[in-house]
Amino acid sequence: MTSSSSPARVQLTTDRLILRSWTMAEAAAVLDGTRSAHWADDFPAEGDRVVAGLFGQFPDWLGEHGHRLIIERCSGLVVGSIGLFWPPSEGILEIGYGIVASRRGRGYAPEATRALAEFALTAPGVHTVFANVELSNPASVRVLEKAGFHRWATEDDNMAAFGITKTGHHER
Repeated sequence: MTSSSSPARVQLTTDRLILRSWTMAEAAAVLDGTRSAHWADDFPAEGDRVVAGLFGQFPDWLGEHGHRLIIERCSGLVVGSIGLFWPPSEGILEIGYGIVASRRGRGYAPEATRALAEFALTAPGVHTVFANVELSNPASVRVLEKAGFHRWATEDDNMAAFGITKTGHHER
């Protein structure tokens, strides 16, 4: 993974993906239904619309440690989004992700999740990244496991928390 930075943005690049911050114009296009030639045919998904609608309420999500579009390097198309729910609480930061249906099963979600979690663990004061997942969604559980997350706890019969912790920090 490599990163290149500008004053306000860090772009993460993996073998097959680019993770870059949303722009307000992209969020507006998602919300008003405007199509972009740079989007996969099935982007945005419902989760992308929800996140785009929350940027006004949570402006930090557009910052360096916020939400990003997932871009397939081979096509240049946006194929999903991933984000950190900034700011952290007591050193713990939540992550969420989604890949459009046409690109699922290619390993993009674990690749993006691993890259963003590794980046998040370099942020001051962050020692753990976690995700809550419905156990009825085994594909999402596999994403987290492939990205190096470990199961912490089962909240109830249907929810579990998975996390990854900075080397040298004890898990909760």
